[in-house]
Amino acid sequence: MTQPPYVLAIDQGTTSTRAVVFDAQARALSLARRELPQHYPAAGLVEHDAEDIWRHALATAREALEQAGVNARAIVALGITNQRETTLIWERGTGNPIHRAIVWQDRRTAQQCATLRAAGAEVLVRERTGLILDPYFSGTKIAWLLDNIPGARARAERGELAFGTIDTFLLWRFTAGRVHATDATNASRTLLFNIHTQEWDAELLRLLNVPRALLPEVRDSSGEFGLTEASLLGAAIPITGIAGDQQAALVGQGCCKPGMAKSTYGTGCFLLLNTGAVAVASRRMLTTVAYRIGGRTTYAMEGSIFVAGAAIKWLRDGLHVLREASESASAAASVPDDHGVYLVPAFVGLGAPHWEPAARGLICGLTLDSRGAHLVRAALESVAYQTLDLTAAMAHDGAQAASAIRVDGGMAANDWFCQFLADVLDAPVERAAGPEATVAGAARLAGLATGVWPELAVLAAAAQTATVFTPRMSAPLRATLIAGWHEALARALPGRTLADATSK
Repeated sequence: MTQPPYVLAIDQGTTSTRAVVFDAQARALSLARRELPQHYPAAGLVEHDAEDIWRHALATAREALEQAGVNARAIVALGITNQRETTLIWERGTGNPIHRAIVWQDRRTAQQCATLRAAGAEVLVRERTGLILDPYFSGTKIAWLLDNIPGARARAERGELAFGTIDTFLLWRFTAGRVHATDATNASRTLLFNIHTQEWDAELLRLLNVPRALLPEVRDSSGEFGLTEASLLGAAIPITGIAGDQQAALVGQGCCKPGMAKSTYGTGCFLLLNTGAVAVASRRMLTTVAYRIGGRTTYAMEGSIFVAGAAIKWLRDGLHVLREASESASAAASVPDDHGVYLVPAFVGLGAPHWEPAARGLICGLTLDSRGAHLVRAALESVAYQTLDLTAAMAHDGAQAASAIRVDGGMAANDWFCQFLADVLDAPVERAAGPEATVAGAARLAGLATGVWPELAVLAAAAQTATVFTPRMSAPLRATLIAGWHEALARALPGRTLADATSK
């Protein structure tokens, strides 16, 4: 009797690594997870140990197979999704990293970006990549590594080193160094990839002083990448799907038609709006590759919030206001209103639509009777306000307005937050039936390539919504709360005015 097919997917995120086994009906049969240590060598610097990442990816994959009771020989596809922009360079000969991975949150290249902007380079970058010159992206991180690790630039030019985002590193390790490749979604986040021609751009490589020999081959998000080394998981498994975590969540949420939008709330918040075959240009949002299948590219407009769940983690671990992140909903509900307290979580600068790396966190409106619960409520509210800023900027730049926002990620499990988000957006918020939309998207891309599922539209139609939160806040109260947010935001933006903070 033929054994039914199964799909294994790995989600290597900023704070944890997950692995899940899915059956042919796209149902999750297991979930293994490891928390990833964070390294903060100085203010504004964030790093990961690549060996931790590899150990956790391998361990969770093995554990997920064991939990599901599935032999590796029954796995017909492996999908990988990853924290985007996080940058790593390793030796081709040994596979050893030359430095810790520089995480997407890291701001060490802010001055380099400012220098390039002052030289007028941002127009070229925007036209070719859909991105802006910001430390968030990989390109300036690559240049920093080459210029700050002794001998790295010369070795790179000789072809001795390899660059990759985390998907590329895991692919390299799983294939025992046989494959150096990435997919179009991850390539589109490097400042080096022309999203219109779908090629590494020679002019951008010269601009950022990155040798072409460092870069991986760029492939479709769903297709053949290589076989895992058989000894690692018990069989040689085809790796057939790769996508950056936010694009994988877009697929996992079934947002496969133009005008559909999803927002993932993890360490940060990432709102993606599917724009179809058209790469819609934006003044302050990002234009990015949503996925590439069969050589055809689908685009998205994206807004990135650097701190979402990380603010709750800070309240728990830094201020000890919470014992567990799961207590945030009850804490927010324990106070009747916001008490005039606002938190702007600009701990690593502000992302879209402000793009201000020099901004820093701010709490305002405190009085002697303010309590810890008010801080928790302000942190949750700040994520909703930032999401509103993203949707307003998208609408201003001509994107088709989404009729509803589909949400996933850890914070999406918080009913209080989802309701406040619907109230602030004045639009329905649809929560996914399963919290693991990102890893589900990676599985779907992998399974599509091996025939487990016939086409993306079939999977999109099957995407389930567990709960819908509809707006119920009065218009006057909504306007008052948003005005207070804009006042707080103006204080956190250096050299900006209230008009600057509210302009779209």
